[in-house]
Amino acid sequence: MREIYRALRGVVESYPDVEIVFPVHKNPAVRGVVDEELGGLARARLIEPMDYQPFVNLINRAYLVLSDSGGIQEEAPSLGKPVLVLRNTTERPEAVEAGTVRLIGTGMDAVSAETRRLLDDKIFYNRMANAVNPYGDGLASKRIVQAIMCWAGLSEKKPDQFRPGPG
Repeated sequence: MREIYRALRGVVESYPDVEIVFPVHKNPAVRGVVDEELGGLARARLIEPMDYQPFVNLINRAYLVLSDSGGIQEEAPSLGKPVLVLRNTTERPEAVEAGTVRLIGTGMDAVSAETRRLLDDKIFYNRMANAVNPYGDGLASKRIVQAIMCWAGLSEKKPDQFRPGPG
C-alpha cells in the first residue's frame, strides 16, 4: 500500500493541476498508512467512504480512476473514465481486452509511470476513455422494452443487439 500512496504523492507534487480524492477505508490500519503517506498533502482530499450515488458522481467528475475494486472496473468505463487497476489480476479480463482498464499492479514505479502516462499522453488517454465498453452501451432498458413489445405483438421491430466490439 505504501508504494501506491508514495506514487500518488509524487504525481500530485509534480502536477500542480492534479488533485486526488481518496475515500479511505474505515480499517484503522489502512487509515494510519494513508495518513502517514498522504496526510497534509494540500491536493489530497482524504474523505470518508461514500454512498453509491455520490461516489458515481465523483467518478464522473474525475479525469481518471485508480482502484483495486472490481465494480469500479465495470462502472468507470461506462462514464468514459480510464481505470488503472491496482492489482496483478482481475476477474474482468474483458475490460483489459477492450482497453478500458489497465492492470498495473501496486509497485511505486508502475503506479507513477502509468498515471503520468494518462496525464501526459492525450492519445493514450483518449484511446482508453473512448474504448468500447464491454459491459454495455446504456441502452439495455430500451432493448428490453423493444423485446417485450415484439413478444406481445405490439411491434414488429426486434431490439438491436449489443455487440461489445468494433463493427
